Amino acid sequence: MKSLLLSNEYPPCVYGGAGIHVEYLSREMAKFCDVEVRCFGEQNVPDQNPSALGFLTDKSAYTAPKPLHSVFAALENCLKFNTTNIDADVVHVHTWYAHFGGILARLNYGIPMALTVHSLEPLRPWKREQLGGGYDFTLWLEKTAIEMADAVIAVSKETKEDIMNLFDVDESKVPIIYNGIDPAEYTPTRDDNVLREYNIDPDRPFVLFVGRITRQKGIVHLVNAIQHLDQGCQVVLCAGAPDTPEIAAEMLAAVEEARTKFDGDIIWIEEMISNYQKIVLYSHARVFCCPSIYEPFGIINLEAMACETPIVASKVGGMKEIIIDGETGLHVALDQHKESPFEAVSPESFARDLASAINSLLADPARCEKMGKAGRERVQEHFSWTAIAKETVDLYHKLAG
Repeated sequence: MKSLLLSNEYPPCVYGGAGIHVEYLSREMAKFCDVEVRCFGEQNVPDQNPSALGFLTDKSAYTAPKPLHSVFAALENCLKFNTTNIDADVVHVHTWYAHFGGILARLNYGIPMALTVHSLEPLRPWKREQLGGGYDFTLWLEKTAIEMADAVIAVSKETKEDIMNLFDVDESKVPIIYNGIDPAEYTPTRDDNVLREYNIDPDRPFVLFVGRITRQKGIVHLVNAIQHLDQGCQVVLCAGAPDTPEIAAEMLAAVEEARTKFDGDIIWIEEMISNYQKIVLYSHARVFCCPSIYEPFGIINLEAMACETPIVASKVGGMKEIIIDGETGLHVALDQHKESPFEAVSPESFARDLASAINSLLADPARCEKMGKAGRERVQEHFSWTAIAKETVDLYHKLAG
C-alpha cells in the first residue's frame, strides 16, 4: 500500500491545523505503509518514509486581481502534482488548495480518492474578503471533489452532519476519524526564560490565545472581552498571519482600544514561534481560550489539554466533542438568536460571557489544575495519532480493494 497525500501545508511551511494534521498523520502512517507527500513549497525529501516533494508557482507575471492569485497558483501546483508521475494506490487530499490535484489523480491515474474535511467553504463566507470571486470557485471545487470522492473523512460528528446537509454524499462514504496529538511532544514543560523573552511575568497568571488572525478564529471577540477580565492578569495573544489587511487593521484597533480599558498586560506575539515555545506558553497559561465562531475540530485545544491547561471555548463544532464542559474546560455559547451561523448578533454579550468564564477559572487555580489533569488524561485515552493513522490506512485498504 502506498498513499499520496496532497496538501498546501507541510513542514516547514505549516501555519494551521490542516498542516499539523498532515505532518503528524503522514509520520504515523509511515509505520503501516509507504507515504508520499506533495505540497506547496521547496520541500525535497526523496529517500525517506514519508517522502516529501514541494512545488512552487511564480505569480510575478499574473495580471489577474490579487485576491485570485492564490487560487490560480493552487491550480498550477495541483497540475504539477499530476504531471510528476503518480505510483500510489490511493490519493488523499487536504483542503481546497489540493482538491483539484486529487480530482486529476483520480480521473487520470484511476486511483481512489480520500478527502479529509478540515473545514467547509459554505460555512466560511468571510473568505470572500480574502479571495473575491475566487470564493465562488472554491465553493464549486469543494463540492465537486467531495461528491466524487470515494471516502470523505469527517474530523468530528458535527462535521459529518454538515457534510450530509450540504452535499450529495452517501453516508456510508463518510467515516469519522478524529484529529490527534503526540502527548510525548506536547507535555507540561516549564521554562521561565521563554516567558521572559516575551515580557510575560512568570509569577502572574495569564490567558493564552494561539491562532491566525481570521474571522473564523474569533480572536477579535476575545480582544473585546479583555476589558471585562479581572484586573491585573496578563493576556498573551500568539496571533499572526491575518487573512486580509482589513482584519489586520481591525485587530490592531481592537488591541489598542483594549489597552486603554484594561489594567493588566496585553502581550501580542505576531511572529511564528517554535513548537517548544508554544508548548511552554500552553504549560504556563492559567487558561487557554479558543473563541472560534466555526471550528470543525480544533487541534489547538488538544495541544493545550496535553499540556494540562484548561480551556474556555465557544460551544461550536468539534470543540463540543473534544472539551468536556465542567471537566476539562468551559463552553461558552454563541448568541442563540443570531441571524446566521457565522457571526454573533451580540458580540458584546459574547465577549462578556467569554470574560465571565475566563474569570471564573483565573480565580480558582485548584480547579484549573484539576481540569488540566483531566484534559491530559482525555487526550491520552482518545486522541492518539497512532490509532488515527491505523484507522486511515485501514480505510485505504478498503478503497483500494
